[in-house]
Amino acid sequence: MKDVSFGQYYPTKSFVHNLDARIKILLTIAYIVAVFLVGQFQFMGFLLCLIFVILATAFAKVPFFRVLKSIKGILFVIVLSAILQLFFNQDGALIFEWSFIKIYDKGLLMAGFIIARITLVVLGASLLTLTTSPVEIADGIESLLYPLKWIKFPVHEFALIMSIALRFIPTLLEETDRIIKAQKARGADFESGNIFKKAKALIPILIPLLICSFRRADELADAMDARCYSGSKNRTKYKKMRLSWRDLVGSLVVALLIFGIVQFNVTGFLAVVL
Repeated sequence: MKDVSFGQYYPTKSFVHNLDARIKILLTIAYIVAVFLVGQFQFMGFLLCLIFVILATAFAKVPFFRVLKSIKGILFVIVLSAILQLFFNQDGALIFEWSFIKIYDKGLLMAGFIIARITLVVLGASLLTLTTSPVEIADGIESLLYPLKWIKFPVHEFALIMSIALRFIPTLLEETDRIIKAQKARGADFESGNIFKKAKALIPILIPLLICSFRRADELADAMDARCYSGSKNRTKYKKMRLSWRDLVGSLVVALLIFGIVQFNVTGFLAVVL
């Protein structure tokens, strides 16, 4: 769990790090939309998204294995989704049968399609957190949601909550790993038994983790009070966000990605129709 990189910031100087935080948030949303725009079984669209992620990682000067480690946190979801499609999708031709287990070609393709889609979404979101500090993310969200202040929406407080949540993901993972090691040293067993025994064995972890979370929240609140934090009232910014030519280049690249995916979808649709 401590190796999960989602929510961690990788400090370095690169083209992607120097992008405006607002643009990176919008481009990440556009990238996720592009992934979901890929038509069913249009794996060339996924290949285009993968090439984009690899190039973005290279320009970010982030080790690619750091981005890949973000998948570990949702590996169970990926495997479960693939299994559900593999064994319960009965469309197409039968390619394997054993007892009550039947696997069809459409189910196999759909399992691969789901794995590719979830993996690419997580990789893109992880690249955002690796190249953008929690403070920059909070400032970017606050700036993007600024029009909502007209309807009395607490924009600053919402951005602060998001920033704190992202900041404490790796901290809580480290704390969980420390508690697991301490419980194992006391003779706790988290690996043997069925799924219900394993779930029951997690109780000695959840209670200390919950107590630790409340303690850290209380300490953070005291630290903010000691620094006279009073919300968004009369607050100024030390670093003001400004757009640059890098943001224009990044926007054009993502626009080309979306255009390419739409082009693949149109071509595939016309091939089916004709």
